[in-house]
Amino acid sequence: MPDESTPARQPRCVFVYGTLRRGGSNDITRLKPSPRYVGPSQVAGVLYHLGAYPGMLLGGERWVVGEVYAIEPALEAILDAIEGVAGQPGDEYIRREVVALVEGRPLACLVYEINPPYVAAAPVIASGDWLQAVDREGQ
Repeated sequence: MPDESTPARQPRCVFVYGTLRRGGSNDITRLKPSPRYVGPSQVAGVLYHLGAYPGMLLGGERWVVGEVYAIEPALEAILDAIEGVAGQPGDEYIRREVVALVEGRPLACLVYEINPPYVAAAPVIASGDWLQAVDREGQ
C-alpha cells in the first residue's frame, strides 16, 4: 500500500528561450532523459544576441518568448553542463527560479539567466524571440 503521508513530487519545469528551444542547435527534445513539453511560454526579461546563442536578463517591461518542459533531475544536470553552470561568480549563466506564463497560467520554472557582464555590449533582440531572430538572419 502506498505511503499517502508523502505528497507526490511535482515535476521540475524549465523555461528555455534560446538554443534549447525545439528546433534550436541544442534542442532539448533531443536530450535524454526525454523532457515533457508543457507549453509555449513567456517571461519578463530582455533578450540579448551573443552570436551563436542568446542570453536573457530577467525583469523589466519586455517579454522573452520560450517553451516550458518538465524534466527529470538527470536532465537538469545535463542542462547545467550545457550552460556551463558551476556555481561560480564568473559563470556565464546563473540558475534562477522564475514564474513563467504558460497559456496564461503562472508556473514556477528553472531558467538560465545570463551573468550581466556578458551582455554589457551585446545587442538587444527587440522581438524577445531567439528563433525568430536567427531565422531572420538566415534569410
